[in-house]
Amino acid sequence: MREPNYRDITHTTLTVLLIAILIVAVFGILRPFIPAFVWATTIVVTTWPVLLRVQARLWGKRGLATLVMTVALLLVLVIPFWIALATIVDNAHRIDDLAESLRTSTVPPPPSWAQNVPMIGPKLSTAWQEVATAGPEGIISQIKPYSGKVAKWFVDQAGNLGKIFIQFLLTVIISAILYTTGDTAADGICRFARRLGGRRSEEVTILAGKAIRGVALGVVVTALAQSILGGIGLAVTGVPSAAVLTAVMFMLCVAQLGPGLVLIPAIIWLFWGNHNMAGSVLLVWSLVVGTLDNVLRPVLIKKGADLPLLLVFAGVIGGLIAFGIVGIFIGPVVLAVAFTLLKAWVEEEGADVPEGT
Repeated sequence: MREPNYRDITHTTLTVLLIAILIVAVFGILRPFIPAFVWATTIVVTTWPVLLRVQARLWGKRGLATLVMTVALLLVLVIPFWIALATIVDNAHRIDDLAESLRTSTVPPPPSWAQNVPMIGPKLSTAWQEVATAGPEGIISQIKPYSGKVAKWFVDQAGNLGKIFIQFLLTVIISAILYTTGDTAADGICRFARRLGGRRSEEVTILAGKAIRGVALGVVVTALAQSILGGIGLAVTGVPSAAVLTAVMFMLCVAQLGPGLVLIPAIIWLFWGNHNMAGSVLLVWSLVVGTLDNVLRPVLIKKGADLPLLLVFAGVIGGLIAFGIVGIFIGPVVLAVAFTLLKAWVEEEGADVPEGT
């Protein structure tokens, strides 16, 4: 019987230990850049077809195309996000002011048409009547604690705006680098995937890129459309601070909470102030805006990746809960990879079964 070679065991153990230490050290050094890198990768993967079209129109010059895409990234994504965050933080005090102003308001009884609204009419009318009976003081006593907490949270975020701005700049810089070297990076990732797991692993890598593109289109474009349309409705019906509320709507839509958290209180405020016509218009408009994502998001996601809609939805919500905003993109990618591997395994297993068994 061959005796174990303790020298080889020691060599292997030390090698694995050094590799583990190296991995931990690399992760520690790159940790501050990981959020920006994830966002930049998501943006570049999503807009890569646009980059190729821009490059074709600029005489095939990748440098010019990268410059155009970087400037567009600043104008279309980074600056609007920054303005939205700054606007929300700067107007945080209005949340408490609005709660205080409601003390002098009166709640009208429910209109006759509220009872006739399909499905929710009786419950809507009953809830409205309870609010009218309670009066402003009863409502304020319930809203005040939450409004104070929300306002405090917004004020606390003011100190983080500098950090967020640096992350935005890092995202733009990394995106510009990936635009320039994207072909080389994609080829390297595919070669690594082939080396790791063969053809199937490469297919999963390509699917992951498609899933990122599809989710980004479905989430961001839908959020942008809903917030813009909702903001138009707020401005037309005379709701104050429409720009601030539009910024809040955009953040809520990106976080998959929907525009209803802004539009429904705005509708109530209009009816509360006896602006019944404006309230009715905003109510109808809110139904259109609130249901837009059910049509637009699946169409956009399907353009990026042919995945079950339930899987994408679970990935978006689960990723958001597990990893925060960036989890909106991580969740669907992880589920897409797992779904593809499971599907491939089932199909290969079925192919090995002889016919007639």
